[in-house]
Amino acid sequence: MAYDAETRDQLISTIRRFVTERLRPLEAQVAENDEVPADVVQEMKDLGLFGISIPAEYGGLGLNMEEECLLMFEMGRTSPAFRSVFGTNVGIGSQGIVMHGRPEQKEYWLPKVASGEVITSFALTEPEAGSDAASLRTTAIRDGDHYVINGTKRFITNANKAHAFTLMARTDPRTPGAKGVSAFIVPRDTPGISIGKPDKKMGQQGAHICDVIFDNARISADCLLGEQEGKGFITAMQVLERGRLHISAICVGVAERLIEDSTRYAAERRQFGAPIGNLQLVQAMLADCKTEAYAARCMVMDAARRRDLGEDVGTESSCTKLFASEAVGRIADRAVQIHGGAGYVADYGIERFYRDVRIFRIYEGTSQVQQVIIARNMLKEFA
Repeated sequence: MAYDAETRDQLISTIRRFVTERLRPLEAQVAENDEVPADVVQEMKDLGLFGISIPAEYGGLGLNMEEECLLMFEMGRTSPAFRSVFGTNVGIGSQGIVMHGRPEQKEYWLPKVASGEVITSFALTEPEAGSDAASLRTTAIRDGDHYVINGTKRFITNANKAHAFTLMARTDPRTPGAKGVSAFIVPRDTPGISIGKPDKKMGQQGAHICDVIFDNARISADCLLGEQEGKGFITAMQVLERGRLHISAICVGVAERLIEDSTRYAAERRQFGAPIGNLQLVQAMLADCKTEAYAARCMVMDAARRRDLGEDVGTESSCTKLFASEAVGRIADRAVQIHGGAGYVADYGIERFYRDVRIFRIYEGTSQVQQVIIARNMLKEFA
């Protein structure tokens, strides 16, 4: 679905105002308390943020990829922890259902996901398997009309708040690699599921990750996502490909926020009798930041539009995620440098963003994994 320009612009304006007036004043509080206030979460639900990628027929906003990225540019202008509150519902937690769910699965789960009544998580990563999804060890063994799940998932975003997991597990232990992996929708209240304590992280306080342990967790065979076993790896890769554009857009938004703060500081902070922005080496850092952010924004918009046209953007989404996540890391580093001592002090918030953006080069596939995907696709196309 593509909104008309006026409706789209109104939606973007609403989110921009919400970020500026409601979220940015709470950034330090959220980092200190490691929690996004419940009333803010409810406001996000009321704005439809939990369902922006859910089709309209299931109660979502039904945004296309370009529209979603435009909204994420705005959400990136505040602490990434706020985006994480609804991020798994928008992306990796729900898109497997949207893409490959059976009609009855979509009808049951998607309206609840879109409203925020149900929080979903994506249970893929394990202690010894992450980007190498084909090496999963968690098993889901068929037993009559049920599957019995055993294994541990690690670093699962929103696991402590989730009502359901999109789970990747091995249904055929005799089949190595990707072909033995299947996808499931698993209710959180299934006996045998336990959630570990939230991990203490470098950044993004307020966004939580936990282990999820499956100990003979017994689920109905109807929880299998789609019509047949062995399609989980395909689901995971398609979900992650889409998620990489979403994360890239967040990287751009954060980069633009850091550039805005750094430009203001350079214009106001005086040394040697003049604003430090008059110094050419400071100007060079600002220029490099602007150039990289502009390039990343262009890449996001191009890849999103191509995807909306139905093109295969597997390579482009990896290129975009690689560049945008690396660029925002460099921009955050320059922002600290431009702010000098103030950039290292928590009161200004720049050091918090410096820590927050580090994860962007890791999740949804590390930078090194993106390089492998890009090169592999290049060679495959050449052959």
